[in-house]
Amino acid sequence: MDSCTVGFVGAGGVAVRHARHLAQLQDVRVVGVTDPSAAAARSFAEMTGASVVSDLDGLLNTSPDAVYVCVPPHAHGPIEEQVLGAGTALFVEKPLAVDLPTAERIADAARKAGVVTAVGHHWRYSPAVDLVRELLDGRPVRLAVGSWIDRVPPVPWWSRRALSGGQVVEQAVHVLDLIRMLCGDVVEVNAYANSAPPRTPGADVDGATVAILKFQSGAVGTVAAACCVDWKHRAGLELHADGLSVTIHEDRVIARTAQGPVQRSLQPDDAKRAADRAFIDAVVGNGAARGEILVDYDEALRTHQLACAIAQSAMHNRPVRLDG
Repeated sequence: MDSCTVGFVGAGGVAVRHARHLAQLQDVRVVGVTDPSAAAARSFAEMTGASVVSDLDGLLNTSPDAVYVCVPPHAHGPIEEQVLGAGTALFVEKPLAVDLPTAERIADAARKAGVVTAVGHHWRYSPAVDLVRELLDGRPVRLAVGSWIDRVPPVPWWSRRALSGGQVVEQAVHVLDLIRMLCGDVVEVNAYANSAPPRTPGADVDGATVAILKFQSGAVGTVAAACCVDWKHRAGLELHADGLSVTIHEDRVIARTAQGPVQRSLQPDDAKRAADRAFIDAVVGNGAARGEILVDYDEALRTHQLACAIAQSAMHNRPVRLDG
């Protein structure tokens, strides 16, 4: 395959970001888009040159080589299953779903379909990951401290648990994925929530959540999330190993040793572009380049399992074990 045709389910801000990245790739052409908002679909089509189609059937009739699914969390499930049933490569924006059974069902369909899959955990593609691994230099992490302190996003579905899954599942899952990549799998979580919702009409998500993590490696950690401020205050991860502390944000890495701090700036869009490039390379290569995809659906499912375990622990006030 010398080029790749792409269809989009969803025409919101995240879809537009992906489309802008794909427009920079000479071997990609966006051929179709479908969205419940006709205005959003038309705007997306004007930007990309894609055809507006009324539904997923119409999109698949354009015979795309790959489909990007950029929809709210509650909309996941039937869309992915239909795309996979058509034997089409699949890129899914996180989170995978509002719950675990839906994501597990999609994962099973993806395995059976045997197509290229990828999920938008773009932090893994950041140059920060290679830098942090170099800094750790084989020293095991002893303590991981993740956080996502932010505002309520300006979309109507986000503050409703049944539509978004809550902040840990929808937002902090980025940090959880990075934790898993750098620290290994978590075997137990114990979480607590401030159940008072944010000051948004109709909101029922927790205002804040904190979780204690026990890793398979023996390391320990915490993750804190809150949506009670009016700005993006902090989203990142601190790792502490013997003689080293590293702080990772989307735009910078700060390492501290006994000799003092060292900081390196990053461009967040570089990681996002790299995630799209890796997916397209894998599709064009007919699977030969799948190793360039750092987060396929199965890998993202394990991160989603962790996020759902934290949400369940906070809801039921009890520790939750994860399968090794």
